[in-house]
Amino acid sequence: MNSGGSFGLGLGFGLTPTSVIQVTNLSSAVTSEQMRTLFSFLGEIEELRLYPPDNAPLAFSSKVCYVKFRDPSSVGVAQHLTNTVFIDRALIVVPCAEDD
Repeated sequence: MNSGGSFGLGLGFGLTPTSVIQVTNLSSAVTSEQMRTLFSFLGEIEELRLYPPDNAPLAFSSKVCYVKFRDPSSVGVAQHLTNTVFIDRALIVVPCAEDD
């Protein structure tokens, strides 16, 4: 427990809340619009980046997505989507430091 009486696990690593999640194990067929639609149900999205981008000339076996929410409490909710099958793979959602 931290000094505030809570564990602080749902907001990121340690005591500093984060507004960013990293989503891995994404299908190569996923688009940024699909990711925006999925995560917009959890909170207002400030920024979303998908790597490699939708218009990448080369084919990749998987993708990674970073989502920055306006409200840090959306990060804890988003983590509950871990192991949810999206297209053909189980998502892995983890909090991510904002300055990385």
